[in-house]
Amino acid sequence: MTTTPFTVHSGRAMVLRRDDIDTDQIIPAEFCKRLTKHGYEDGLFAGWRGEPGFPLDQPHLRSATVLVAGSNFGTGSSREHAVWALRDWGFRAVVAVSFGDIFRRNAFTNGLLPVCLSKEDVAALSDAVEADPAMPVTIDLLERELRTPGTSRSFDVDERARHLLVNGLDEIGLTEQQEQHIARYELTRRPWFPSLRPGCLSGGRWQAAR
Repeated sequence: MTTTPFTVHSGRAMVLRRDDIDTDQIIPAEFCKRLTKHGYEDGLFAGWRGEPGFPLDQPHLRSATVLVAGSNFGTGSSREHAVWALRDWGFRAVVAVSFGDIFRRNAFTNGLLPVCLSKEDVAALSDAVEADPAMPVTIDLLERELRTPGTSRSFDVDERARHLLVNGLDEIGLTEQQEQHIARYELTRRPWFPSLRPGCLSGGRWQAAR
């Protein structure tokens, strides 16, 4: 399974000055009953939509692809729908002081880049974006840098997670890259062990031999 590769992304940013945004606030539970992995943009921050001045309701911010938040973004339940909703809205990256661990893992495997910066850097970036909503924000995953006109900020990212994003892969995609090795192994397994038919793929997934 693949996602859109992330190498260098430039776009406008949107600021959401709130800490401790959990996954239920990102997308309420009633939107998580669907049986697809796409089409969740209508549930993104649904409980806050309509509040005076809420960023997602501002037409001039609709094209933003980078979300700037506060601390502890994506904590709470492990629902992957939170990442899907952000992705379906059009965000490619979320910049925050810290993230929930499960949200971070879900983000990496769904093509969404979580960028951790210091509290001071996030505040400075938020101020700059609010002063000039049209200001371009460039996130260079190859160089691990977030750049705005006149500034550059480095960020850390796990090398394995970086590999997933740069190559547009998830865990299944990583496994499928080993198809030849899997087929070779299956040919040498003991006949009484459960087995796979070498080369038998259905929709990109291995099928167990009957």
